[in-house]
Amino acid sequence: MRAAVLKEYGEPLVLEQRPELEPDDDGVVVRTEACGICRSDWHAWQGHGAWIDSQVPTDFVLGHEPAGTVVAVGEEVDTLTTGDQVVVPFNLGCGTCAYCTSDRANVCPNRQAIGFSPGIPGAFAESFHVPTADFNVVRLPEDVSPTEMAALGCRFVTAYHALAHRVDLTPGDWVAVHGCGGVGLSAVQLADALGARAVAIDIDEQTLSLASDLGAAALVDASENEDVPSAIRDVTNGGADVSIDALGVAETCRNSVQCLDRTGQHVQIGLTTESEAGEISLPIDRITAQELNLVGSYGIPPTQYDELFGLLEAGAIDPGALVTDHVALDTVPDRLAAMGAYDNVGVEVVTEF
Repeated sequence: MRAAVLKEYGEPLVLEQRPELEPDDDGVVVRTEACGICRSDWHAWQGHGAWIDSQVPTDFVLGHEPAGTVVAVGEEVDTLTTGDQVVVPFNLGCGTCAYCTSDRANVCPNRQAIGFSPGIPGAFAESFHVPTADFNVVRLPEDVSPTEMAALGCRFVTAYHALAHRVDLTPGDWVAVHGCGGVGLSAVQLADALGARAVAIDIDEQTLSLASDLGAAALVDASENEDVPSAIRDVTNGGADVSIDALGVAETCRNSVQCLDRTGQHVQIGLTTESEAGEISLPIDRITAQELNLVGSYGIPPTQYDELFGLLEAGAIDPGALVTDHVALDTVPDRLAAMGAYDNVGVEVVTEF
């Protein structure tokens, strides 16, 4: 099978032939129909993550936002058959620990991440393998396409888990979204769908325009505001109720905390770069005196996909609206490089393998 392979950190991925896959007894092989390209892939390509022991190996296939069709099934798999169209969360749980059995599989201590963990190659390839498939693989509703699910990717599901399960969000709340890449735009659309009012913050005019189309109630151009938190407090008449750092750099993380109203909630979604290496200083006295809450959001348990499918069926969300380009596997090396210059708007999905 053809695959885009990471040979050296920061060097273009190499298109090469890899052996055809066979399923483990508890696994399935999925033919890739679509796979989103995500900033987390860019982090992996750069070799980031050593500071939390999550650096991907070289000679490895990236790609963690896939949807496709089951083409081979292990002997111990009971719930899936060939021909099923499926989606796979990037965090794969063991299915048996206390976290997996209490709807927290995304933080399973035994989790493996597709396209990140050694032994779990990703989906920038014609097919990919998923272990513990009965637990980790989710069937698509008949009216949802693999491309729509790749657009959901990790970005939409992470933003949904953040807003629906990690914070106390009520209709009318102000949600500030710092950095409107894929996950930020997803958070904007979801905040609107959940009855909140989103403030989109970015430095790119085209990106902010797309955020407005996706339901942002207000826009803040960070390139034109020296004091972004103050601008957000002005827009929201006092501060955001919830604020999301969707980028993961020191400036956006601190802006996110500082723009909150009293008792507000900061959500960290963006992973840090090599500059921060996982460590960002925060205004602790402000956090204490105003009783601010800080939480993280990382992926989604497979059991929560039905909630997203319900929003799709009701027409409350349209992940396809985030997709700005369909690309071929051959172009993935160039599209990853473009992320380093923030030369992407919306979401790009690989649909030609």
